Amino acid sequence: MMRSVPNHLVTVALLALACSLVSAYDPSPLQDFCVAINSSTSAVFVNGKFCKDPKVVTADDFFFSGLQIPGNTANRLGSNVTLVNVDKLPGLNTLGISLARVDFAPYGLNPPHTHPRGSEIIMVAEGTLYVGFVTSNTDNRFFTKVLNKGDVFVFPIGLIHFEFNVGKTNAVAFAGLSSQNPGVITIANAVFGSNPPINSDVLTKAFQVDKNVVNYLQKQF
Repeated sequence: MMRSVPNHLVTVALLALACSLVSAYDPSPLQDFCVAINSSTSAVFVNGKFCKDPKVVTADDFFFSGLQIPGNTANRLGSNVTLVNVDKLPGLNTLGISLARVDFAPYGLNPPHTHPRGSEIIMVAEGTLYVGFVTSNTDNRFFTKVLNKGDVFVFPIGLIHFEFNVGKTNAVAFAGLSSQNPGVITIANAVFGSNPPINSDVLTKAFQVDKNVVNYLQKQF
């Protein structure tokens, strides 16, 4: 006679299966490391990169230098992001993490953007930043905070967020991201600077503004 399986065990099993199917994060590595290399001679291909032969891997594959150098903020936004992802640090491949330095001129802005493949945690090293993120369309709640030196804030994966230097001096922040290649979608650039451009009728109706406003914004990008 077949024994019945307790209902709670069936529920746990189904949840575990569902979680494994809908995971939105970088896959867990199945080896100590997989140093990325742009070569088809390797037999192993993981997370979009070929794995370097472990026998010829060196410490330099896990090393990056340069985050002590301020980024150039001489641009319209007054900010600069120096990203250390798998393309700059091959040893990050399969590890599900990356790092960024963000420099701000006085009143510089890292504009509203999203990271489709990673959450972000930011720590202010110098200056004062006004930061925030907006939840999805269910309620569009806005969470915001003013951060000073040593303060930390987190932006959940995929949500629109920004950082604005509200001080009269330069500011610096360091950000950790939960992906080796989190990606970035800057909202204004994507909407008004797409290639080819989005039809202005679509944007006029979406933003409920005059078409001349849309045409002006598209010209800025």
